[in-house]
Amino acid sequence: MARLRNIPPRALDAFDLAILRIVQKDNKTPQRVIAEAVNLSPAAVQRRITALERSGVIARNVAVVEPEALSLAITALVEVSLRDERAATVDAAKALFRATPEVQQCYYVTGGISFVMVIICRDMRGYEALTRRLFAENDLVAYYRTNVALDRVKADTALVVD
Repeated sequence: MARLRNIPPRALDAFDLAILRIVQKDNKTPQRVIAEAVNLSPAAVQRRITALERSGVIARNVAVVEPEALSLAITALVEVSLRDERAATVDAAKALFRATPEVQQCYYVTGGISFVMVIICRDMRGYEALTRRLFAENDLVAYYRTNVALDRVKADTALVVD
């Protein structure tokens, strides 16, 4: 999860929110098009986008790639329970999961388990090797449970901007 940088928070106004709605759908939308849509000048839009990036509201500008295009066939939703919840154990697990490229999303959660994550792999053999390394042979992990996705019904990155 991206964290806001050490810059004093700035209040988001209606123009900022309108800009965010547009750039979440397509961050390559020309600034002149955004300007027309939100009734600002292109220069004002550019200044606002720069400010949103500097403050960490816009955390990154990325391309979203279809897993199938890279022959990544397995999407697994994994629940992980740690052997204990001491800070050192949790921090070590977070560092390991952050450093693993196949872990697309990872959440430290409440409710009887420690983490919920989304993992994407090329095939089941690759997934098995990854689970051995991350979970089965990891002394930090008490147990894990996998659900393999049959179909990706929705995978979006846009947040609701009221």
